Amino acid sequence: MEPNVIQKENILPIEVFMDLDRSGPIPLYFQIAQKIEKAVLDGTLPAGSRVENEVSLGDRLGLSRPTIRRAIQDLVDKGLLVRRRGIGTQVVHGQVTRGVELTSLYEDLTRSGKKPSTTMLTYKIMSADQKIAEQLGVEVDSQVLYLQRVRSADKVPVSIMENWLPADFTDITQEELNEHGLYQILRGRGVTIRVAKQKIGARKSTILESEILKLDKNSALLTMDRTAYDNSGRAIEFGHHCYRPDLYSFEVTLVEK
Repeated sequence: MEPNVIQKENILPIEVFMDLDRSGPIPLYFQIAQKIEKAVLDGTLPAGSRVENEVSLGDRLGLSRPTIRRAIQDLVDKGLLVRRRGIGTQVVHGQVTRGVELTSLYEDLTRSGKKPSTTMLTYKIMSADQKIAEQLGVEVDSQVLYLQRVRSADKVPVSIMENWLPADFTDITQEELNEHGLYQILRGRGVTIRVAKQKIGARKSTILESEILKLDKNSALLTMDRTAYDNSGRAIEFGHHCYRPDLYSFEVTLVEK
């Protein structure tokens, strides 16, 4: 019986990382992730290939293992890489071209037979701070569109939604947002929403949130942070939403890798 042969790691040339900005505002892990992501998308790292291990890459770049680990984890979370025990980190087979449909709350409510409506609390163009710049993959102080809205179902408030979009979408109007879901608007502009990195949590409501959502003080809220990416891997939207748990829930299907 022939022994199993583990594929050699695909080592990216050091030149790929030569222009890292080690003293600028963009975190190094994010810059590393962008370089590896580009190599995946342009085929330099083909589907199924093994990515250089964290220790080796960190040594070559003179960076700590936690920095490299976070860069790799970002790409795992985006669905571009997968960690496999006994093998290492691999480029996901076919993930780059696979279509994934993501829905907005507006679409969820419509499909459930309810009539959605929107109240705009804040609509403004602002400068991205460190957190927003990191989530959207843009430079700090870049212009972004900030939205804060209340979404209701049959005139009952369900969610408070905050969204940040990069400069390409600062021309989205309040009229469009009152009539359509955000993802509907983006798809209408030719954007293919391929994958999202999402974090679901829970916390107590603030006084203002309780008033807006018509809840008792310190009521439980569901929360969701989501960064959505188009089919080129570009972040197109970062959102922080909170929901009334008596009117909204999340359903997740788990699949063994």
